[in-house]
Amino acid sequence: MSLAALGSHRATGRTITEQFHAFDARNPHVYRALERMTARRLAAGATRVSLKDLFEDLRRQLPHGIAGLNNNYTALYARRLIDNHPHWVSLFELRRRRAA
Repeated sequence: MSLAALGSHRATGRTITEQFHAFDARNPHVYRALERMTARRLAAGATRVSLKDLFEDLRRQLPHGIAGLNNNYTALYARRLIDNHPHWVSLFELRRRRAA
């Protein structure tokens, strides 16, 4: 099996969390956009928010998308949103993490 087939985190030697932190440092506007989008959905009466839906909305809003916006980062962004807005804990469904 090729390295690419094993997933980018294996090919680069970096964990998904490490890749996320590097991406987030290069693209702080992504977190701010997700934060605004979550707040808007909450204000519109949402009781649950899907980070996967927010990612897709964000991709549609930007003319050329965001290079490197990986679906593997959705849970990490959800956890960051909850860390910064503890009152949003019930908005997101989180599963126990299996890896760092």
